[in-house]
Amino acid sequence: MQNKGLVIALTVVITALCFYYLSFTFVGRKVQQDAITYSKGDLNKKQAYLDSIWNQPVYNLLGAKYTYKEVKDNELSLGLDLQGGMHVTLEVSPVDIIKGLSANSQDSSFLSALKKANIQQKATHKNFADLFFRIYRDDNPDKKLSTIFANSITKGRIAITDDDSKVEDVINKEIESAIERSFTIIRNRLDQFGTSQPNVQRLPGSGQIQVEIPGADNPQRVRKLLQGVARLEFWDVVDPSTLNTSLMAINDILVKEQKAATPAVTTADASKKDENLSALLGGDSTKVQSDSAKAAEVSKGLDSLQNVNVSPIFALSTPPGAFRYAVKDTSKINSIFRRADIKLQLPRTVGVFWANKPEKDLTGEEALELYFLDIGRNGKARLTGEVITDARNDLDEFARQAVSMNMNAAGTHTWAKWTAEASSKSPKGRIAIMLDNVVYSAPSVNGEIPNGNSQISGNFTVEEAKDLANVLKAGSLPAPTKIVEEASVGPTLGQESIRNGIISIVVGFFIIIVFMFVVYSVSGWVADLAVILNLIFLMGILASFGSALTLPGIAGILLSLAIAVDANVLINERVKEDINAGKSLEASVRNGYKGAFSAIFDSNVTTLIKGFVLLVFGSGLIYGFAVTLIIGIICSFFTSVFFTRVIFEFYLRKGKKISFSQGWSKNLFRSININFVGNRRIYYTVSGSIIVIGMAMLAYKGFNYGVDFKGGRTYVVEFQKPLTAQSIRESLATPFESAPEVKTFGGTTKFKITTSYLIDDDSDEATAQAEHKLNEGLSKFQGNTSSVLSSYKVGPTIANDIKISAIWSLVVAVALMFLYILIRFRKWQFALGTVVSLFHTVLMVLSLFVILEDVMPFSLEIDQSFVAAILTVIGYSINDSVVVFDRVREFLNAKKSGQTIASVVNEALNDTLSRTLITGMSTIFVIVILFFFGGETIKGFTFAMLIGVLIGTYASLCIGTPVLVDFSKDDTKLQEPKPAQSKPVTA
Repeated sequence: MQNKGLVIALTVVITALCFYYLSFTFVGRKVQQDAITYSKGDLNKKQAYLDSIWNQPVYNLLGAKYTYKEVKDNELSLGLDLQGGMHVTLEVSPVDIIKGLSANSQDSSFLSALKKANIQQKATHKNFADLFFRIYRDDNPDKKLSTIFANSITKGRIAITDDDSKVEDVINKEIESAIERSFTIIRNRLDQFGTSQPNVQRLPGSGQIQVEIPGADNPQRVRKLLQGVARLEFWDVVDPSTLNTSLMAINDILVKEQKAATPAVTTADASKKDENLSALLGGDSTKVQSDSAKAAEVSKGLDSLQNVNVSPIFALSTPPGAFRYAVKDTSKINSIFRRADIKLQLPRTVGVFWANKPEKDLTGEEALELYFLDIGRNGKARLTGEVITDARNDLDEFARQAVSMNMNAAGTHTWAKWTAEASSKSPKGRIAIMLDNVVYSAPSVNGEIPNGNSQISGNFTVEEAKDLANVLKAGSLPAPTKIVEEASVGPTLGQESIRNGIISIVVGFFIIIVFMFVVYSVSGWVADLAVILNLIFLMGILASFGSALTLPGIAGILLSLAIAVDANVLINERVKEDINAGKSLEASVRNGYKGAFSAIFDSNVTTLIKGFVLLVFGSGLIYGFAVTLIIGIICSFFTSVFFTRVIFEFYLRKGKKISFSQGWSKNLFRSININFVGNRRIYYTVSGSIIVIGMAMLAYKGFNYGVDFKGGRTYVVEFQKPLTAQSIRESLATPFESAPEVKTFGGTTKFKITTSYLIDDDSDEATAQAEHKLNEGLSKFQGNTSSVLSSYKVGPTIANDIKISAIWSLVVAVALMFLYILIRFRKWQFALGTVVSLFHTVLMVLSLFVILEDVMPFSLEIDQSFVAAILTVIGYSINDSVVVFDRVREFLNAKKSGQTIASVVNEALNDTLSRTLITGMSTIFVIVILFFFGGETIKGFTFAMLIGVLIGTYASLCIGTPVLVDFSKDDTKLQEPKPAQSKPVTA
């Protein structure tokens, strides 16, 4: 083998990097455990502890120190289904934006076009603005859009003489700007959510924003946070030098506390010091540790504070007296200024606020500025965002990035008077621009601005200028957001999922390890090493990407391990074939890897195609499944094909004997001899009958769509005592105005309740009303208390989006796989056999789902998880087909004169049967473990996988390959083949 040194080097480097990234996960878990121990069950105390060390070093790796924030950024986090939390999809309403740009026009033709576009958009999934433009033109061919949109709001951007294309361009830009503005506002709000690591992302090609908040246990608070109207305000900045008396009084209070605390700290024993440290980290604001070194440095600065001991508000400032603080020190400063006795020292008209992000000073140090603002006696801003008519990033007279803004008449009048006052001050006054209580900019005012057209200059980057312009427009053109999808998982269900996930990984991994050794002896141990290395690579890479581990992600991990085993089985069976043919061990190993490479490569590529399709079209948990599957496939290819060969060649070089089978497994499945091609009509009949029955039942009762495909509200509820689904359904029929769907969820005390109550209403009030009605119905079971473990809401619009994405994912995946098989095998018959096998597998799984729906004790729904299972099954079926077709092609190339295609294909199928059954068994073992231990959340997913793998294996042997024979040209192909002579069967 060439490049052995490179393979070894890559293995060592990647392994070291994986352990490096995984180390953050272990450190993060230890800190979390310390917080739990310290808090003794008090969630607020636990959060205070974590907040206090958020920017403190908690991990020292060979001299490199990492704060808790950096540890959390690099750890392998848990998904919402494993730790609890909220998943929300928000949609920015283009209707409200267009209405705003029209200055809320009451023109009947305009309102009619909006109404029609709204109806069509729900049904067609097309861009709302494009639908509105088309409908308006169709209904009003002689009327220009500018007659509606040329007004005071769009002054300078749309003129009455502009054609429709210009107006459309402005509106589309405003809609995009509004979506980006909402994204920025939501992201900044959630950045202040503490250590819960919120994840915010825009969904490409839509006006939707996806938010995940792990650990969130107050849905009402989250909804208010996400949907609250942005408050843009302008305030006077108070120069700290004018607050000298107040600041000195604060300093005196803190210094006295420091002096009082010092003896206790210096005389206490070690255990007492630990206790005091924990109290400090827990946010006890009455004990603030002094910093004598910094105090000495600060004492050289402010004249008024010379010869006075210095408190943290000055000691921690960089530079001293500038009121700029390192991010890690902000929690200490917050704890000081939140104290009631400290607030009393400041004038009632002064408020304390932070900048939105840290900035570097002239020395290159990064710090967050603390602003003192004049909030007046009534706390009302002199100007708000409502006066802003436009804002945009621009260039100043020195060609530097700047932001220009325009105001309406009322704003212009106030602004002229205010800027005149500020510019007359010495030093020049500053006006703070604040959004949601965070200061984004506080420019100095150089002179009166009489016309309302202002330019803000500063050391902006292009992105910073765009962000500030977006912030300034937050009040002028509101972009209301509505929640179209919401999922909430309680910590109880999350802990149960963690337990199920750990059991699944441990048991599944153990079965794979034992199975390979039992079947392949020493070579099985080598394969096990590859599987272990594959798991380390996979977990390490996930951690380096900052990914979140979910239950479907765990399923993806186990499936990728099963595929890694498949590759090792292919290689081992090829090696056994050459050993049985009398070749030397060294030659057999070399030929085994060479012969198996094309089948391994093709099967991995087809699985990657499926994974990338899921990545593009999937969302939420399905996205996590796709990520782990893709990474797992790439890792398994390296470990199975390259790493194991290095191990084998090491053994051979040492002259050690390698066994490729146990005594009992040497002839495993070799005596089996089936006339696959000759019996094809039986297979066609059986499969056809099941599909016809399934499709007839489907036509009669339709699909049992999950809530993510039909829209609705789902609640998982746990009771103290057993109940029946029927009794729950009856108790909820009146509150919900119709009987909801109620199914058991893993036992007689847990139930999944699905209702369409108020699903067309996206308001918070509707969600609260639905929860109230649920509690009203459940309260009828007196003496049997209940708790909601999780909730899930999907609006009709997003349900339609999910359904369309699922259809596209299936179509694209099948098309791409067909093309790949066609290119690789260069005969359309092979590609046709593959596609027929795929459609057969999909239709059989669908049919069995419909037939067994009322028989199984768990839910069989057609949802995103089902689509992911179908795509996985398609990938597995193609893997099988590729391996089988690879052997068929090999046999056809060696076809002797007089042999029929049917007989050669039948011989090839029996020859590869050993590999097919062994890999099928290893994969089925893993899926069975997932089915029994993976929990109710993925029960339907794993059941679809289980029957899909069984049917896929059957289809590749009994459907796809016989179809290849039926469409191949052969004068003698109609002769039924005789059963192949009994001989050793190899892969």
